[in-house]
Amino acid sequence: MENNQKKILIVEDDQFLREFYQELLMQEGYLVDVASDGAEGEAKLNQGGYDLVLLDLMLPKKDGVTLLKEAKFKTPSKPIGAIVILTNLGQESLIKQCFDLGAAGYLIKSALNPDQVLAEIKSYFKNK
Repeated sequence: MENNQKKILIVEDDQFLREFYQELLMQEGYLVDVASDGAEGEAKLNQGGYDLVLLDLMLPKKDGVTLLKEAKFKTPSKPIGAIVILTNLGQESLIKQCFDLGAAGYLIKSALNPDQVLAEIKSYFKNK
């Protein structure tokens, strides 16, 4: 594995979206790990070692806001880069709460095509 290969965690319960993001990012050369619910996402966040985390807010077992709160106060085994929220339109108050908890940004799931998703993700790595 090359050192410059970025590792991304996708925490998303929608199987279609999760697989879509995973395939899109792997085609770009990113290492991708996935979690399909909040409990699995929590375990992977606790391990750490991700350059970027895409975190859905509405998850079974544990929601994204709770995961973000816990990530703020827990130290993972390995560092975690930016956490970016995956959201739908109309969740402005939730998004503000996420920024207050340390989220680096958000992607509106229904509004972005694959090129826009990649551009957004690349921008988080440029800003480091």
